Formats: sequence, structure tokens, C-alpha cells
Amino acid sequence: MASPLARRVARAIRRRGLWRDDDRVAVAISGGPDSVALTLLLAELAPNKALPNFELRTSNFEVDRDAFGALDSSETRSKARWQLVGLIHVDHQLRGAESDADAAFCAALAARLDLPIDRTSVDVTSHAARERRSLEASARELRYGAFAAAAARLDATVVVTGHTSDDQAETVLLRLLRGATMRGVSAIRWRRGLYARPLLECRRAELRAYLAERDEAFREDSSNADETIPRNRLRRALMPAIEEMWPGGVQALARFAELAADDEALLAKMAEDCDVRVRSAADGVELKRGPLAALPAPIARRVVRAGLEAAGGRPAARDVEAVRRLAASSKQRGRLTLHGVRVDVEAGRVRVGLNRPSEPHVTFAYELPVPGDVEILETRTRLRASLLTSPERPAGTPDVAVLQASAVAAPLTVRTRRPGDRFRPLGAPGSKTLQDLLVDRKVPLMQRQAVPVVTDRDGRIVWVAGVEIAHDCRVTRPEDGMVKLELVTKGIL
Repeated sequence: MASPLARRVARAIRRRGLWRDDDRVAVAISGGPDSVALTLLLAELAPNKALPNFELRTSNFEVDRDAFGALDSSETRSKARWQLVGLIHVDHQLRGAESDADAAFCAALAARLDLPIDRTSVDVTSHAARERRSLEASARELRYGAFAAAAARLDATVVVTGHTSDDQAETVLLRLLRGATMRGVSAIRWRRGLYARPLLECRRAELRAYLAERDEAFREDSSNADETIPRNRLRRALMPAIEEMWPGGVQALARFAELAADDEALLAKMAEDCDVRVRSAADGVELKRGPLAALPAPIARRVVRAGLEAAGGRPAARDVEAVRRLAASSKQRGRLTLHGVRVDVEAGRVRVGLNRPSEPHVTFAYELPVPGDVEILETRTRLRASLLTSPERPAGTPDVAVLQASAVAAPLTVRTRRPGDRFRPLGAPGSKTLQDLLVDRKVPLMQRQAVPVVTDRDGRIVWVAGVEIAHDCRVTRPEDGMVKLELVTKGIL
């Protein structure tokens, strides 16, 4: 019989529709108490896994009816439903020997549970310096990219993370204090894309108690004591005061985030359905001024934000409000410059584009031999292709792609994107246009035409250089041979 906490988690999985019976679930594990508890809880629940000390038997698996509901009469109790297919561990290379010990601990736990583990290292420090972003933001970006790649290697359809209601409350407060909008304070979602968070109704203290009852070890991250990190300061100074002065305050903040997410989803859908955008093209976005000004403020803000983001901007709340107010004003003309994005307001139009003269239209197409390299003169960029054979897949980065050799028909072509280009990004449920992918990944508008697109002999996109590989080209059998593609030098990219 599953433990009481596991039954609660199972109810949350079912009630929230976090995954289906035919899904393959992988756990993102750091070695900390939350992710270790999540791993053990799912090992209790997964029909294809069992922990002897939890008194589960795969040969005669008893499904908890309160958690999962009654089985169909045609099903047997030994029939597996969703599967727990492995663990994913990402080393951020920030804590030296401590990180190595974390990885070893996670590998040992995977072995004890008889689960595969996908271990990946990412260079957070170099990425942060190159992109001029904080270590925390860079770590998150690289971590989730590694999760998606690992899920493809494990053939997982869902990746679960150990976020708790404490994490939710902290995120809400941090974002409120930074001036976030409704979209920001809706914070951590139960399910978004590939990722699910089945512990969002659980407290950290509950998870530690669960581990203590079973005498289970976990790792403590020394960086959690670093109070130069805003979240750590809030966690150590503010959260205990809330607990003391407002019992139940953490749960109240978590409920607020969920309600905000519901409101945001509705408002975003209403904004999307508005007939305000005239066009979205390579030189920017154009909106109808009159209809935009006539929209209720909550809807207009979301339309403006979407336009600024589509043009390559990263708008703050004050930027969105400035555009909305200018569009609704009595001025015949006006101009705003907002973080590299220029907004021109005329009699009937609001035009959004980059705040610099248009660059010449870049067009190129070169053959890339395998192995071999090619120099793209138009963008001062060089790409290199090589063949690899190894029992393990090397780690990829935004500038290095590793593909299954049998999935790529040589010779390759490196070219600019074309209207209508589509492909299925790694880990995505289906195909999407290349335009949408570049917008989603926030590639600046004036750089999108220069992004090298690598296609195979059949014209299929196998890699959008510096962005993403095609899901169908992911490495599933490294021992059968791989093609490694490298963006060796970068010019205007």
C-alpha cells in the first residue's frame, strides 16, 4: 500500500491531469530533499517500479483506488499504466567536488531503484558571461534545455520537478516585489509543456519528514546559504516571519498563484482573439491603433506585450503601459524607444520594430560535407561537421548539436530560413513554423534571417544552429554513430 503522502500526490496527478496512463515519466533530480522525495514517491506509485521497503509488489500491484479510481473491468491489476522511465541530473559546474558528489549520489539512487539516469553537465559561468545574464537565470535556461534533451534520450513524454508550495509562495513574493504583472505572479504552473510539478500542494517540511521516516539520505546544496541570492534572503528572513505571524500564509500565496494563472489564461486567450494585429513580418509588427485603444486595459496590455515580444523586445510592465497610453492618447504621432525596440504611433497604426536601421536581407546556401566545414561569408560564421562513435552521447550546447547519424541523409546544406519552414523541435509534441520557434526562443528580430538552418539531402531541417535540433534526429543509439555539428565562430549572430 502506498504511503499517505504518495496517495496525496497521486490524487494531485489525477485531479490536475498532469499526465495520462500512456505517458513515460522522468524525474529531474538534484540530490536535494525535494527531488529525492519526489523520486521515491513516484517509485511508490509507478506500476512499473517497486521499492521493497515500501511494500509494493509489481507481480501483484495493488492500485490505490482513492488515488487512481476504480480500474476498468477489462484491466488486470498487474497491467502497467504510466511508466517511470528514468532520472535526469544536470551538473551546473558551479560547486566543484560538491557537484561531483551530488551526481554520484543521484547515480547511486538510480541504481538502487533500477532506473536509468541521464547525467549532463552545462557551463553556466561561460553562458552567463557570454549572454550578460545572472548565474541564476543562466543556470535555469541551460538546465531546462538539458532536461528537454535528456527527455528525448530517455523517450520520456513528461519531466517532473520537485517544486513545492513553499517554492510557489517564494516565487510569488519575489515577483510581486519586483513589480511583476499578473502573468508573472501566476508563478509556477502545475503543467507547462513537457514539465509537470506534482508536489505543488506539498510543504518542504512534509517531504523532509517523509525522508526521515524512511531513513533516506539526501544532499544539501551549500549555495542555499548564499544570501547574495535574493531567493535565499527571502527564504531565510521573510518566510519564517510569515509563518510566525500568518499561519497558513504560504498556502494562501500558493492559492493566489493558481487563481492568477487561471485569470491570466483567460485574459491571454481574449487578447489573442482580438482583431488588432495587421501583420507580423520580418521588419516588425503592426497594430490597429483605434481598435487597440478601444480595448479594456487588461486586454490591451496583453496585445501590446505580445507585439513587443514578437518584434524581439523583452518588455517590462512600464514599457507596455507606455505604449498603451500613447496609442490611446489624442496625439497624432509619437515615438517610444524601449530596450532596443522602437514604437511608432501614427494616425491609425502602431508599428513596432527594432531601434536601428534595417540590415540588408541576408540570403545564403552552402553545402556542408560530413565530415568537413563551411564558411558563411555573409554572416562571418563557420560550421563544422564530424562523425563520432561512442557508447555515450556527448553533451550538446546551443552551439553544438549531436545527431543520430542514421537519421541524417548527407550531404547537408546550410542556408537561410525560408517562408513556411517547419520542423519538430527536440521534445516538442509536434511541428511548428521556424518563425514561431525563433519568436518563442526570443531570437532578436534582426538576427532571425541570419540564423543558419541545416537541412539534409531530403530537405528536412535537422538543426537550427544555436537554437535547437530536430526531434527526429535525436541520438537514441550513440553506439551506431553520430554526426556532430558545431557553430565554430559567430559573427553577427
